[in-house]
Amino acid sequence: MALDLPTSLSPSKVSSFQDCALAFRFSAIDRLPEPPSAPAIKGTAVHAALERLFALSAPERTLPRARQLLAEVMAEMEHDEEFAALGLDDAERAAFAADAGTMVGRYFDLEDPASIEPVGLEMMLEAQLDGVTVRGIIDRLERGPAGELIVSDYKTGKAPTVTQERSRLGGVNFYAYLCRVVLGEMPAKVQLIYLGQDPQVIVAPISEQSVNALERKLGAVWAAIERACEHDDFRPKRSALCNWCAFTQWCPAFGGDPDEGAAHGAALRAEAAARAGGAPEGGPEASETAVAVELSPTAPGR
Repeated sequence: MALDLPTSLSPSKVSSFQDCALAFRFSAIDRLPEPPSAPAIKGTAVHAALERLFALSAPERTLPRARQLLAEVMAEMEHDEEFAALGLDDAERAAFAADAGTMVGRYFDLEDPASIEPVGLEMMLEAQLDGVTVRGIIDRLERGPAGELIVSDYKTGKAPTVTQERSRLGGVNFYAYLCRVVLGEMPAKVQLIYLGQDPQVIVAPISEQSVNALERKLGAVWAAIERACEHDDFRPKRSALCNWCAFTQWCPAFGGDPDEGAAHGAALRAEAAARAGGAPEGGPEASETAVAVELSPTAPGR
């Protein structure tokens, strides 16, 4: 039986499909929830604090102010269901906040925020590519000293090794592609700002050739997803990522049944719809700034 296609492609979905097609199906099509993780929620807190920092005027962007903003974010997270689900005790909460504070402090070791001229924060860009919505959220879009466009992406995990760097940098062309299509301008650079262990800024080279290659890759990935949905053929791929996968109980590589996972996802969606009075799911959250454009055959780079 053919499966419903996902509603969009994002950098994380593309990576997920390439890493393991079955895990992609569980997440993007069956929409099975993944348990909250402390690193992910900590990253959300750091992102939120930096977003608020850059909403201030340049002279106000100081480290004490950033720490105050982080404290406000942490206070608000006390009422968040995902944060509560972590089940942290008082000591663990203090360590969580301290670790987030360390990452905010590291940011000031890498950049002077007062020198940045942001033009967009947590900015969602959308484009239509061959019938599929391609979307991504840019942490910070700014103008450089010469007026050039710069995309900055905060990373709260560990910086990649040399062998990992190529795959990690593959997603930067995704943001460059969206800027070219939606804003009509290629960024001069995309920089990844790592705030975890070994903090550093990695600047990714951008070219028309690399962005055009990304566009072709997106088309190929989407075609593969369409075939997989048509034939209900999403195969598991064993790797080290299985150690962190939330879906192993339904994975045949671990003795599970994917159909049971799909049924569980359908039941959860029906329950959520009933609670919401039948309201439709999906779409960008109200807090996100969405910019959309139709990609025509005559658009640059086609």
